[in-house]
Amino acid sequence: MPITHPLLERLARGVVLCDGAMGTQLYARGISFDRCFDELNLVNPALVQEIHREYIRAGAEMIETNTFGANRFKLAHHGLEKSAREINLRGVKLAREAREIAGEMIFVLGSVGPIGALLTPLGQINADDARAAFQEQIEALLEGGADAIILETFSDLRELKIAIQAARAVTHDLPLFAQMSFTDDADTLTGNTPEQIATELLQLPIDVIGANCSVGPAGTFNAMRRLVAALEVENRNYKLEVGTRDSLTNQPSNIQHPTSKFYLSVMPNAGFPARIGERYMYLSSPQYFADYAPRFVDELGASIVGGCCGTTPAHIAAMRDALRAHHPVKETRVIRVEKPAPPATEIAPEGLTSVPRTVREKLRAGQWITSVELDPPRGLNPAKMIQGAARLKELGVDSINIGDSPLAKIRMSCIALAVMVQQKIGVETIIHFTTRDRNLMALQSDLIGAHALGIRNVIALTGDPPRMGDYPNATAVYDIDSIGLIKILKRLNEGHDWAGTSIGTNADFFVACALDMILANSDPNEIDRFHRKLDAGADFVMTQPIYDLAVLSEFLQKYGDKYGVVEKPIVLGVLPLMSSKHAEFLHNEVPGITLTDEARQRMRSAGERGVEEGIQLAQELLIQAKDFVAGTYLMPSFGRYDVCGEIVKVLEDKMKGRLKLDDARLRV
Repeated sequence: MPITHPLLERLARGVVLCDGAMGTQLYARGISFDRCFDELNLVNPALVQEIHREYIRAGAEMIETNTFGANRFKLAHHGLEKSAREINLRGVKLAREAREIAGEMIFVLGSVGPIGALLTPLGQINADDARAAFQEQIEALLEGGADAIILETFSDLRELKIAIQAARAVTHDLPLFAQMSFTDDADTLTGNTPEQIATELLQLPIDVIGANCSVGPAGTFNAMRRLVAALEVENRNYKLEVGTRDSLTNQPSNIQHPTSKFYLSVMPNAGFPARIGERYMYLSSPQYFADYAPRFVDELGASIVGGCCGTTPAHIAAMRDALRAHHPVKETRVIRVEKPAPPATEIAPEGLTSVPRTVREKLRAGQWITSVELDPPRGLNPAKMIQGAARLKELGVDSINIGDSPLAKIRMSCIALAVMVQQKIGVETIIHFTTRDRNLMALQSDLIGAHALGIRNVIALTGDPPRMGDYPNATAVYDIDSIGLIKILKRLNEGHDWAGTSIGTNADFFVACALDMILANSDPNEIDRFHRKLDAGADFVMTQPIYDLAVLSEFLQKYGDKYGVVEKPIVLGVLPLMSSKHAEFLHNEVPGITLTDEARQRMRSAGERGVEEGIQLAQELLIQAKDFVAGTYLMPSFGRYDVCGEIVKVLEDKMKGRLKLDDARLRV
């Protein structure tokens, strides 16, 4: 099933601005050219992240990871070849964290440069070794959650083709950039012409063709003009048939292009560097770049504009202003409502019955619900999360779960974000509310405030301990646990706080409790604890993710043998797998998640089509479980809401025949 990647959707709406140089900014901050810039991801992450944030503040919608030279051959010059995976993983994490703090819709490009040595027969590195090095690096970038892979500054077309093969061997889902570097005579250092590059790249499974580095805007413009002319001579107009793109593997692509075309990228240097005293300086001014930016779009047809060596946040800001003036971006199709969420019910046709509108009503009516998790931003700007919520509403989800500083990492208040989502987007929320950070007074104060602001759905949680997060020495409160929190919520629903003091009227909270079925199946005490949550008054259940119906079957059997049927609706947690490495990470390193051998093998066999296989596994599990659970709680990895959308599409039809909860009796 074709998937339109969010980055390709964004490109279809207009020009996207990329960031500028990383190395130049590091050098300006006193880092010697003799240092391994990529190693700074490990030894000085704050510096790298601050540069990312400066480019975001300047207006970049794409930022590249600090991993340009993080392949085993280049790292070997610094004795770091065994750290390739760690450096690349950390590079993506730093860029993603900068994005989270900014709170903007920013795309993280995993940067991959040449291996830094000549290939045989001129050099000592053969094609297989080069391909293995590229694949090792790209796998780590994907594992870290890069939104796309950018192969940049290649001067040897043969090496670039090897890198493309390596990338497509591990992913067909993510967009792939292929950028060559031209000299001032418009050829590459190895003698590849723009015409030759156009002819050969046209046949390869890439999404973006472009030029970066080596020369300034004028030289890059001339090279790209020849490249574009050659593409037109091929009479393709950058177009290709979706599903027949991969001539390297003879496999169909699962990327759906909104316009079925290649996109063009232009990222020149700030001219040639000049040595001034003891430092190297690039002389092209921000205004010079601003003058060229609209020309790249108007005369070349570029969809992506950015900078390479010598460019700074000032260059990016200047291009931002020029592009906004000449090429405003089309707004998204999402309709936002600047008012609270709709009322609980509406009158059905002919006035015969009321149609369930809320999570509470749908669950009580036996209708399937789909909720998707959205974590608050780590900074002050909620724009990215608001846009994510709008996208989820467009996909047809019933509600959005808002985390409460998950993993004990500081994030915006779940209440604040939930209110914004309900008021701006008009979709219902379920807030995660923990007892970790609030004493008995603060718990009740925040809940009363949340209710006044329109929050009704709460999942009661104890919360991850502070030692897991950013402040390991912070004091955890834990006046009560999640069971006590459920009791407080129910007491508020009776019109009183925990001390028995009236709150004026009855609250109307709909309360969920959490369930880890894998833990409960191995520890009878957890079954008892879950039963106490139900006894305390939980209205419905939300589970940790599972990957095997047998886990649900075993739990229902064990609980049933001791306490009888689970009378409350269960919303099944599902975390779609993205790749084999993602699956192995979850299985081996994340508490509470266990994959079946079959699921792990299917992800290994899927290879570069890991996202498709992960979607298929999730769909199969939910269809198998549909008669025994009331809905699903999807947890997207790396913000891939499009993956959740593919799952929702299938569920819309498959769940129409789901048995009512009372009939299924929730027993497998």
